[in-house]
Amino acid sequence: MKKNIQIQLEKILLTLWVGGMWFAGYVVVPILFQSLDRKMAGMVAGQVFTVTAYIGLISGLALFASLVFIRPAGKFGHPRHWVLLGMIALILTGQLVLQPMMSALKQTGLVEGSQAVAEFGHLHGISSILYLVNSLLGLGLVIFGLRSPVQGS
Repeated sequence: MKKNIQIQLEKILLTLWVGGMWFAGYVVVPILFQSLDRKMAGMVAGQVFTVTAYIGLISGLALFASLVFIRPAGKFGHPRHWVLLGMIALILTGQLVLQPMMSALKQTGLVEGSQAVAEFGHLHGISSILYLVNSLLGLGLVIFGLRSPVQGS
């Protein structure tokens, strides 16, 4: 019974995390840009993505701990382990590398047509691609589960 509860909790946590990513990135943020001026929408969207990232880190690390340490899901190295680790790495890359760089550019004052605006756009594009990849990886885990059927998912 304990095993079933843990598996169900993993599924709920994964679904809330990935569902939150999809809702934030593909529902909330587009509405912000339709409803607010571009600068304000960007500021609020940045906060939404930051909160979503922290939820993802906490959820991802909890799920990874559950899979590897609490009730191991077979030998480490299963493709689903790597997908989960990849998702965590993508979040860390966004939060620890891209966001600080984008933030520094914003503080210089983005003047239309400047090199800073071009660089910001480039970093924003990379960030958007990483978010899309993470969303799709998460969707795959929601559909196929964290554990293979032999492991009792």
